Amino acid sequence: MTSFGALWQSWKPWWLSAIAGAILGCIYRLVFDFKWANETTAPLVMTMGFLAIVPLCMGYVAVDHYLPKTSVEGVAWHEWFFLPWVSVLITMAVSVIVKWEGLICLIFAAPIMLVFSAIGGMIARAVRRKLRHQAPGTFSAIAIPLVVILFEVHVPPAFEVRVVETDILIHAPASAVWDNIKSVRAINSSELPSSWTTRIGFPKPLAATLSHEGVGGVREASFTGGLVFTETVNRWEPASDLRFSIHANTESLPASTLDDHVTIGGAFFDVLDGEYRLEPRTDGILLRLTSRERLSTHFNPYAAVWTDAVMRSIQSQILQVIRKRCEVENLP
Repeated sequence: MTSFGALWQSWKPWWLSAIAGAILGCIYRLVFDFKWANETTAPLVMTMGFLAIVPLCMGYVAVDHYLPKTSVEGVAWHEWFFLPWVSVLITMAVSVIVKWEGLICLIFAAPIMLVFSAIGGMIARAVRRKLRHQAPGTFSAIAIPLVVILFEVHVPPAFEVRVVETDILIHAPASAVWDNIKSVRAINSSELPSSWTTRIGFPKPLAATLSHEGVGGVREASFTGGLVFTETVNRWEPASDLRFSIHANTESLPASTLDDHVTIGGAFFDVLDGEYRLEPRTDGILLRLTSRERLSTHFNPYAAVWTDAVMRSIQSQILQVIRKRCEVENLP
């Protein structure tokens, strides 16, 4: 018991400093979760101010609280460098427990928040070393994110249309491939390859039905969690090209399926259309699945890394199911 008490006393300033940084993050997220702020909560959370400046200030507060309790000149880098990360992780844990955010959002936000929290910690270390007791403290860190976010929400988000292409070689005739893409019969869970997107909570593809063949036909692409896409065919070239517009039916989607911030067809992201193109090769058919997506955030370059990866993963899953079915059906 004595050794545990001594260990806690030596680590107590470190953990209390990490908690100080986490409290700042929780305060900002709590304010944006108020029911009266529903109309502005999503835009405020989905800003660079919240994703970058808030964690930067969290890191600053954590390290700024810790250094006065130590020898600023003698403290080793590893004693303060990871403090900001712990502050961010504590805030994320609280967000999950109280259901402010889902796992998908937190995974997407984690890299940028961890990087900026570390930058905040380094700034606090540099400022403390130079200014010592005259260094700006917690009150400045509390005010800066609010000023940045309130300014940022008056700047319209960027609008960007991105294209994601995925292809796969199928050892089967074009007619067999066409039959398996114009509609997709129910997909068994055993048919789906492992994917990081489904492991973190994205819905799995289930089936795609077709109302009738030709331009104007409607495909209903269904996924787990009640997610359904209405896909209207606008190009129909048998055994060659199938193109369709996409509408995500998320109006009645259960809240547990996707967070507001990553809902398809929401304010920040949408899938506009898709296309299957068959290209004959000497050893089979190269099937290319292309989708166009709309991205509307204040941090499109960062968001695009995730949205492109998610779309590429989902498309790859579907293509692998189609390839397996086509090649099994055409075994000699």
